[in-house]
Amino acid sequence: MSDSACPDPAGSVGGFLCRAGQHLRAAAIENPRLEARLLLSTAMGVDTSALLRDPRAPVPPTAATRFGAMLRRRLAHEPMAFVLGHQGFWTLDLAVSPATLIPRPDSEAVVEAALQGPPPARVLDLGTGTGCLLLAVLSEHPGAFGVGVDLSPEAAALASANARANGLAGRASFLAGNWAASLGGGFDLVLSNPPYIESAAIAGLMPEVALHEPARALDGGADGLDAYRAILADLPRLLVPGARGVLELGQGQGPAVAALACAAGLGVLGTHADLGGVDRALVVQNR
Repeated sequence: MSDSACPDPAGSVGGFLCRAGQHLRAAAIENPRLEARLLLSTAMGVDTSALLRDPRAPVPPTAATRFGAMLRRRLAHEPMAFVLGHQGFWTLDLAVSPATLIPRPDSEAVVEAALQGPPPARVLDLGTGTGCLLLAVLSEHPGAFGVGVDLSPEAAALASANARANGLAGRASFLAGNWAASLGGGFDLVLSNPPYIESAAIAGLMPEVALHEPARALDGGADGLDAYRAILADLPRLLVPGARGVLELGQGQGPAVAALACAAGLGVLGTHADLGGVDRALVVQNR
């Protein structure tokens, strides 16, 4: 389809949407029409439904400039969440940045598994990123307090801002550190979405991930299990007796991570599948 196939004027809402959709489709972006609407509605500061009411309405010059800059970023395969600056997760709206992984629906399986246990008083989230796992659990347990740790100071600061934005700052604290090296024990629940991609596989991921999300949050070492080894070895110290840990899994990693948990002296309670039926969370218990 060429620009001439767009029925609405070039400076109108319909014209911008049509031409942006063409460019996004040519760049092999999935759902180009939807993404064009999201970008233009954000640039104009209106709801996406408002764009459809009058396709021939003019786009203000400042919004057009903003839209053009956002579109160029998306055409370079920068993730849509980074372009928009936020991502929904659980019932929360979270700011995102290149310092963190983008929260994904698959990770909600970790939250669902965590909520199946008894209400925790103290929660720890290792490799917290945006804070999505910790903040989702805290939002469901109003009596709980949580600590989130990330190797990146920028990520820890972003998670803290997300706690404030979602009304959870009084019950969440975030710090930069190497896993739980600077923390004592006494936690009722430990959460983690650790790096679990094999080092050699990262370059072959889709460009939105391989080129834009932080490698330190993806790279799990030669076999993808390095972070699990570090976390599971520390869980007996961190968890009170009988308390649980819930770790996100890469596809097919359940048996290997369960074996590491058993070797660390932990009990394995089972796995929890994501919406695609993939075992996505491993639940372990301190003996």
